[in-house]
Amino acid sequence: MLTLGLTGGIGSGKSAASTVLNELGATIVDADKIAREVVEPGTDGLRRVAEAFGDQVLDSDGSLNRPALAQIVFNDEQARQTLNGIVHPLVRGRSEQIVAAAGDDAIVVHDIPLLAEGTMAPSFHLVLIVATPQEVRLERLSTHRGMDRADALARIKAQATEEQRLAIADVVLDNAGSPQELREQIEQVYADRLTPYADALAAGRSAASRVNARDGAVAREYARLAWALGQLDTTVEQHTGGDAPAIVRGATAEIRSALNRAGWFGDAELAPADPGGVLRVNIVDEPR
Repeated sequence: MLTLGLTGGIGSGKSAASTVLNELGATIVDADKIAREVVEPGTDGLRRVAEAFGDQVLDSDGSLNRPALAQIVFNDEQARQTLNGIVHPLVRGRSEQIVAAAGDDAIVVHDIPLLAEGTMAPSFHLVLIVATPQEVRLERLSTHRGMDRADALARIKAQATEEQRLAIADVVLDNAGSPQELREQIEQVYADRLTPYADALAAGRSAASRVNARDGAVAREYARLAWALGQLDTTVEQHTGGDAPAIVRGATAEIRSALNRAGWFGDAELAPADPGGVLRVNIVDEPR
């Protein structure tokens, strides 16, 4: 299973990219959508929210009054933590159900608006961002969502900067143009990188084709390697010069399995299943 993180700032067109990826065959795990679903009328999530915050967070029809709830938790850290303690496990559980139903050879896209603000980026095989100039985002937010320009700008400023998103991005989708231009970019990435990557993972082999990687690929792949091996009794020696491989010490079945899940295959030297991967890994059969 190929897992992707998809992100982009408010007004960037991330939802449009997600729609195209879904049409091409990817399974979408939309954290925001799921967060709304788990507190719909009749759900255990809504019952627990109402028990925690009172009937003031319910509308007359029994649905969640989101503005009222937001007003309570906005400036109250304890209230925010209480809400997160209810909603986050439900979102995680539903997300796991969607992933499990997708199948081992699926391409699964996790739509995460605040991916760059957290630490989860290295947990995905690849990160895609939708990059859109600020002025274009402001225009879209005011025109399509009816948002006040000052409010839209404040929301943009409250999120990660474009530089922070670019730092975690393996693939950048330029959405300054038309919807068709965005679609064409996604179709090309899907054909040239995502499908071959997913096929290689399913077959348990390194990439059979190659595409050029973005600058900074080595650092991002080392971060993935560290994430994959983080809970195991091993060390990773980094080599930043030339094309020298990373060294992983400890040739246990558990270590090799973790490397395979993260997208590296081979014998003593493992090569990436990612067509855009650049980091090779040597396994040294000795303790750390």
